[in-house]
Amino acid sequence: MVRVDAWVWAVRLCKTRSQAAQACRAGHVKVNGEAVKPAQPVVVGDRVRVWVNHREHVVEVRELVAKRVGPAVARQAYVDHSPPPPPKEVLASLPQRDRGAGRPTKKERRELERLRGRR
Repeated sequence: MVRVDAWVWAVRLCKTRSQAAQACRAGHVKVNGEAVKPAQPVVVGDRVRVWVNHREHVVEVRELVAKRVGPAVARQAYVDHSPPPPPKEVLASLPQRDRGAGRPTKKERRELERLRGRR
């Protein structure tokens, strides 16, 4: 058995082991639908959900890997069930603030929340 933080790091879903452990503690890593601690063991057949870099990765463990491996070997260690990323046209159409413009005003924040469907 392999720790979930070590496995997520070894198959290159997180850049560092400490980032993988931090994601586990924050609840961004779930094994079979349940949030787990970094030391939770992972076995073949488990479904691991990882939210990292504003993207969700849903993978099924095919092979246990304890040490960091190359990208080609890492892709063979899991089956990817992740949803496709949004099209670039959608991302380009989202409004963006000018760099260095500071915090949004209350009016701008309300508009952003309305756009995101939170209000």
